[in-house]
Amino acid sequence: MDVRLIECDRSRSAEILAILNEAIENSTALYDYRPRTMAMMETWFDAKTKGHYPVIGAVDENGRLLGFATYGMFRERPAYKYTVEHSVYVHRDCRGHGVGRKLLEAIIERAKTQDYHVLIGGIDADNVTSIELHKKFGFIFCGEIREAGFKFGRWLHLVFYQLILETPARPVDG
Repeated sequence: MDVRLIECDRSRSAEILAILNEAIENSTALYDYRPRTMAMMETWFDAKTKGHYPVIGAVDENGRLLGFATYGMFRERPAYKYTVEHSVYVHRDCRGHGVGRKLLEAIIERAKTQDYHVLIGGIDADNVTSIELHKKFGFIFCGEIREAGFKFGRWLHLVFYQLILETPARPVDG
């Protein structure tokens, strides 16, 4: 599959929304119950813009969005300023073709250029494919919250994987 990476803007909102809503309705990749709306996407893009957080898309030769990756604030306290939590979502028809790998690689590189130090992935414990992908990039297991969510009539366990980057060269307090 020929994949090209792009910066996604609001013009891709409907495609991103479709990928997210499919994951909400059919998987435990998101611990949401109800599909998101276009108004929610506007708020989401506002937060990404305000925080200078990238939304990187993978498109095919026809420009169709195959998946996207992003990150955002891990926690609100100032001392967490070098840590971000990332997400990677791939269109259901494109899984298993290396799209997620390209997106995760791109988001790691972007985090380095923005001088982040730690990438955190919160992953449903049953999502072995995502866990294995993260391990291939050097992410290590750093914790589990058992029964963190309840969806599809069962308790869900949330695991965390982290990647420590060599950036920033000169971290500062404050």
